Amino acid sequence: MTELCDLSATEARSLIGQKQISPVELTESCIRRIEEVNPAVNAVVAHDFAAARAQARQQEQAVVRGETLGPLHGLPLGVKDMIDAAGLPTSCGSLSRKDYLPEKDERLVRVLREAGANVLGKTNVPEWGAGGNSRNPVYGTTGNPFDTTKSAAGSSGGSAAGLASGMFPIATGSDTGGSLRNPAAFNGVVGFRPTAGLIPAEKRGTAWLQISTLGPMARTVEDVATLFTVMMGEDKSDPLAHTVHGRTMRHAREFTPIAPLDLSAQRVALTTDFGFAPTETGVAETFIEKTGRFKQVFKCAEFATPDCSGTDEAFEKIRSLMFLTGTRELYQRDPNQVGENVRLNVEEGLRYTAQDIARGLDLQTQIYRRWQLFFDDYDFMLSPSVTISPRPWTELYPKEINGQATRTYYHWLALAYASTIAGLPSVSLPVGVDQYGMPFGLQIIGPRGGDVQLLRMAYALQEQLKGSPSTARPVPDIAALKRARPIADMPDFYLPVGQG
Repeated sequence: MTELCDLSATEARSLIGQKQISPVELTESCIRRIEEVNPAVNAVVAHDFAAARAQARQQEQAVVRGETLGPLHGLPLGVKDMIDAAGLPTSCGSLSRKDYLPEKDERLVRVLREAGANVLGKTNVPEWGAGGNSRNPVYGTTGNPFDTTKSAAGSSGGSAAGLASGMFPIATGSDTGGSLRNPAAFNGVVGFRPTAGLIPAEKRGTAWLQISTLGPMARTVEDVATLFTVMMGEDKSDPLAHTVHGRTMRHAREFTPIAPLDLSAQRVALTTDFGFAPTETGVAETFIEKTGRFKQVFKCAEFATPDCSGTDEAFEKIRSLMFLTGTRELYQRDPNQVGENVRLNVEEGLRYTAQDIARGLDLQTQIYRRWQLFFDDYDFMLSPSVTISPRPWTELYPKEINGQATRTYYHWLALAYASTIAGLPSVSLPVGVDQYGMPFGLQIIGPRGGDVQLLRMAYALQEQLKGSPSTARPVPDIAALKRARPIADMPDFYLPVGQG
């Protein structure tokens, strides 16, 4: 029998509105799952269950009184540990912030609470979100619920592992080089990177760059769409999320309810590597096998890719601006307080000249225009979400793929940052498992600003594929996780520091 914590957000919210389950019952079910399973995966790293229970009781009374309920009323929420939620620490996985306790919610958390979400806990990240392995010196590592010795990816790894394990039905994340999509793929859930600016971020550094964005994660596309509807809006503190002074231009009602798309009318391009990403042979083979099962439903489905030349260089240079803003002073003040990835971030950024950055920005513009022309011929692009199958979390980052050395510690994220650098909305949809029995993520990319159509496409494809075990969303063995050895007892649980 399905436990309440395993319900989708859409199902749980409907049952709450019908008074068939209460917010208290749902919250207790999620807390119980965290207590039973979190020792095995370490997805939730900070919580205040007393506060969550008190909030659930208030939400239950609102239902009893017949009040108008928000779209997320009574739904437990996981918040990425780089986003402020009042009363819970925001460490960003860094020793320098391990005692930081914000007094107020960040805008994202505030609007989710106003819509009825109940913050259950903070979810694990890499140190300063650097890299795709959620392992840090403060809270240790997050294991993959399908194999706790393997990585949950990142940087939203704790959110993805928690969702997959039934700890909460909705979660927040953020994405620069795939930090919503990579962990979604590794853990068999849905992660959506929207067009930058649709979800305001008042704390984002280098705010004029579109490279980083907040976004939603859940177990189904419809849940992600609902969460996105609540998250989006305008905010004068974010230049990308502000349009006409004194007027609201973006209305959430334009984005909901989600409706399926006619797949038979869609022109779809397929690629395993965009012509440049170092994709593991097994991942490419799995992608070809999976898409071979359903590509006939489209009007057109053929292997094609825009000219993505220069993507690695552009991403490396533009990304360095963001990380120099966030971590340079910390590294220079005390290199013994940071790990290898942060050190590499700073040293890479300091190598670049103004001419290097100018070239990176020019390359980005060229790439964007080539992608937009590509979408004159195709409606969507399909690829694997990640270049590799999950590897042991003791490997900080893949130093080689298919026997070839990677360019940087984040080069293995190239399938995701192919769309990041062009400013395109992208979603990772779980499509069964790969040849190693680990979740496989299908990345769907749409044109800039085509977020609604992209979510409709993902929803239609989810409904097309969920009936077959080979393409449906995989579910981890919860009973095995309850029995599993605590991940904190494994060697090298914490990320080493002082390598600067």
